Amino acid sequence: MATPTSSSSPPAPQHTSRHNTDSDELPSTWSQRAWTLAISSAIFVSLATSFSLAAASSSAADLLAAAFAAFAAYSLADLATGVYHWIVDNYGDAATPVLGAQIDAFQRHHRHPSSTVYRDLCDNLHVAARAVAVVLPAADAVLYAVAGVPAAAHVFLDVLAACLALSQQFHAWAHQKPPELPPGVAALQAAGVLLSPSQHARHHRPPYNASYCIISGMWNGVLDRIRFWEALETVVYHCTGVRPRSWEKPSAKWMQHAVDGAAAS
Repeated sequence: MATPTSSSSPPAPQHTSRHNTDSDELPSTWSQRAWTLAISSAIFVSLATSFSLAAASSSAADLLAAAFAAFAAYSLADLATGVYHWIVDNYGDAATPVLGAQIDAFQRHHRHPSSTVYRDLCDNLHVAARAVAVVLPAADAVLYAVAGVPAAAHVFLDVLAACLALSQQFHAWAHQKPPELPPGVAALQAAGVLLSPSQHARHHRPPYNASYCIISGMWNGVLDRIRFWEALETVVYHCTGVRPRSWEKPSAKWMQHAVDGAAAS
């Protein structure tokens, strides 16, 4: 079984040529823009309502609970992206029902890591936006239908939805150089609020079995130290007989193309 290699200061992920995308679709479509705009608007309204509910409370305990709920949602979202990322990196292929397109996209991403930088915002976000668009309205409706639900519950749901919807953009920023980032993003990465290039670099180094979380990366250190993903892979293997890709010698489908490195130098 492959085990993570330790490194005190891994290099930042390689930056690739704009044309080196293995046929990834770079511009967004009108459908992708519509989905992203719709869920962005829904999240904005939901967040504004949730924080208004919290601010309307005269209780310090309620305000503290709302703040804790926001952090808990942010933390859970980071962990959830790690689980999802681990699944699509290690299991299935382009023909897998439901997740096939995502699995194929993540494999192409490993060949050309920085191709995500050159994709339009809506192209990056539309898949997560569709998923959130299905779940958020229903979950919000349930919370509003139940009497006495605290504002903290609304804050938790909406912050979780926002983080998950934006996760692929946070991931894309982890493949950019600081001068290329929007104002403030580099500072958030340096503070550990968002995933930084140096932290994400480990994920793009053989054996490609570590640092799966892509919002803040707060879970990456502890999960890698306790070899959580390897333990989970062992459980899956004993239950199903299916080996994860990380146990195999990296193939051309997962290796970063040499020209990417040349483009970065």
